[in-house]
Parts: sequence; structure tokens; C-alpha cells
Amino acid sequence: MADFRIETDSLGEVRVPADALYGAQTQRAKENFPISDLRFSRRFIEALGTIKAAAAKTNSELGLLEENKADAILSAATSVRRGELDGEFVLDIFQTGSGTSTNMNANEVIANAATVAMGGDLGAKLVHPNDHVNMGQSSNDVIPTAMHVAARVALETELIPALESLAESFEARATEFDDVVKSGRTHLMDATPVRLGQEFGGYAAQVRKGISRVRAASEELAELALGGTAVGTGINRPAEFPAKVIAHISEMTGIGFREADNHFEAQAAKDGYVAVAGALNTLAVSLMKIANDIRHLGSGPTSGIGEIKLPAVQPGSSIMPGKVNPVLCEALMMVCARVMGNAVTITVSGQHGNFELNVMMPVMTHAMLESISILAGGCDAFRTRCLDGIQADRERCRELLELNPSIATALNAEIGYDMASKVAKKSVAEGRSVRDVLLEMNLVPEDRIDEVLDVRSMTEPGIPGA
Repeated sequence: MADFRIETDSLGEVRVPADALYGAQTQRAKENFPISDLRFSRRFIEALGTIKAAAAKTNSELGLLEENKADAILSAATSVRRGELDGEFVLDIFQTGSGTSTNMNANEVIANAATVAMGGDLGAKLVHPNDHVNMGQSSNDVIPTAMHVAARVALETELIPALESLAESFEARATEFDDVVKSGRTHLMDATPVRLGQEFGGYAAQVRKGISRVRAASEELAELALGGTAVGTGINRPAEFPAKVIAHISEMTGIGFREADNHFEAQAAKDGYVAVAGALNTLAVSLMKIANDIRHLGSGPTSGIGEIKLPAVQPGSSIMPGKVNPVLCEALMMVCARVMGNAVTITVSGQHGNFELNVMMPVMTHAMLESISILAGGCDAFRTRCLDGIQADRERCRELLELNPSIATALNAEIGYDMASKVAKKSVAEGRSVRDVLLEMNLVPEDRIDEVLDVRSMTEPGIPGA
């Protein structure tokens, strides 16, 4: 038997692997774009299968597609949704900027699978990739729709749940560490006291604000371009088509979607995607700050800050015995760096909505779905392998706070800024505590020193000792 079959498209004959479900246009694109090993993600292929299944249902309901063909398409598209045919999606991310090649990849795979199910041979086109599977659609509205469906589903089912769990863990640590008073730090230098619980509560609030931004961004993706067909005019599709297909998409995913308010905007611009990338970029900045803080707070064990103890999850060195590193912090920081880079890719790509169509959509969706996936995975790993097991070193916090000259700030109301400054400078110069210096200089009655230097009261609004 030959290892290929002959299929045709508008440019002529093409040799296609004999057992491939894809056809001529996919094969041409495979040969044209041997650029990288990057392929569309599972989420995106799932979204394509969802759209094709919803379209087949709609075309059947509208009486435009025979029931047997609609059933065969629906079955094949469902297989695509489930990941059963992922091996047939062979095209590079770096291809035609509209994603036409990958839309046709889906159309051909579904058409051939449906044709075989109806008793035909591969390539026989009992179900036609353009006339039947792509009925009422264009690559120019399918790909933007798949981009939104895939990203919104991923945000709602992967990233937001991961962030919720992360915020809850930070809130639990904030409660657990509320009694630990420690040195605050500004400009990397000692500052007035804070409670460790307050620091972790701040991290929790950062994550909560990140969740709010991601939720708002997700709503940007609820609008779908489907129905605009080639340039936004809706040529070659029935008036009822987009609303019906989108209703089926919402039902299949369990997430609300709606038809775009303006199809020309939806296809020519990808501003919603840029907005989501911005929210993810902000989230990455937040998580970078948090991970950096935690690895510094846990630094040591003998020559760092060492106010918290991070779980020891693996040996840290191939040469230094006993060394343990903040590896989960570092992993999360690398995730954040990648997400920031992806935001740049999406921003640059969003600028290339030339006239009626954006022409950099494949790389945009790859960058977006990667960012969502690695943020969710990074947050889960950081939470379960690091954050949940963090312990406070109360003795170390007490030791550093006792030597912190900035607690002299509490003396401002008692002895004035200038004298308090002298106390702080003497404390630093002699390596002694503010308490000892204050006693020696006899500036505050001994029976008031504990009240004036009550470090817990310094972590709350008000004037210590007043």
C-alpha cells in the first residue's frame, strides 16, 4: 500500500500521509511552516472542537445541514474537544497570521473523521471541510472566537481557582503570624516595627486584587467574533447563526459568552486580549514581589534575615552539603518573567490589526494560554510546596527587632525628633538596643520605658505611650 494519498485543493494536487485525517490545506501548511516545535495547546484545540460542534448543531437546527452529516460532524468535533484527535493537529504556531491553516486543519480532520463514520474513504469528502464543517463561518471569525473561548475557560477553571487557594493560604499565614512583631524595612533598611501577619496580610490583599483584575479581564473575553465571517459583514451566514452557535458554546463550556457588539472591532482589533495580558502582567508583577520578599525573609541560615523558615524540599547544591535553597520562590519568579515577556508579545501582536483583520493571532493565543497555564501551575506549586509550610522564627524576629534603631521613632512624641535621632545614632554606632541607650541617657523615666517602647503598639495607628 502507498504511504500517501492524493488530495486536491484550489491550488491542485497534494500528497497527504495515507492514514492522516487532515487533508491538502493542512499538508501544504505543514510544508510551508517548518519553523518551530510549538503547537496549539489543548485548550485551543478544545475550543475549536467546541465551535465546530456548536456550528453543526445550529446548521442542523436551521435546516441547512442534513441530519446524518450534522450528527457525524458533531461526533467528530466532540472527539476533537476531548483530545482524542490531538495528534492530527500538526501545524506550527508560526503560520498565517489569521490562523486559517489551523482552522482548515480542524475542518479537514473533522470532515474526514465524519466521512469515515459515514462509510466513506479518507479524502472522499462525503462531509466537506468547507461546505459542511465550516458552514456559516470563516477562519477570520472562528480563530478570534476560539482565542476568547480557550482563554476565558482557562481563566475561570484554572487560574482563578489557583489564585483563590493562594489568597486563602496567605490569609491563614497572616492569622497564624499575627503575634510575631518584627522589623519593618523600607529601602532595604530597618524601619519601624510591623507584625509578620501584617506582611502576609498584605500579600493576601495583593492576590485578592489580582483576582479582581483577572475576573474583570475575563469579561473582556465574553464577547465572541463569530458571525462576522470574512471581514465583519456576516456574508454567507444566516442572521440567526451567531446567537444560536454562541448559546451552544455557552452551554457546552458552562461559561457565559455573547455575540460581539461590533463585529468589525471584534475581528480587526484584539484589544480585549491585550487587556487580559495587562491584567496577567500586573499579577506577575505582584507575585514577583511576593516571591522575592519571601526568599529574602527566609535567607540564611546564618548570614541572612532568617525571620521565616521555608520548607526544605530538595538539596540545594551539587557541591555544598546541607545547602537548601528557596527553589519554589525562584520557580514562581521565572513564571512571572515569562508572563511579562508574553505580555509584550501580545501587545506587539495587538498592534497588527490591519484594516479588517489582525494578522498575528496564532502567536497571541499561544502566549496567552501559556501565561494562564504557567501562572496557575506556578501558584499551586508555590502554595503547596512552600507557602503552606512556612514557619515564623519568633526568636530571630525578636533579636533583630531589639537591635533595630528605628524603634526610636516612637520617642518622637516623648523627647522630640532631634533627641530621638541622637538615641538612634548612638544605638547604631555602639551596636546596642534603643532601650539600653535610653536608660543610659536617662531621657525617659524607667517606669515608662516599657510603655513608650511597646513594639506591639508601634504596629498600629496612634502614639506609643500616649
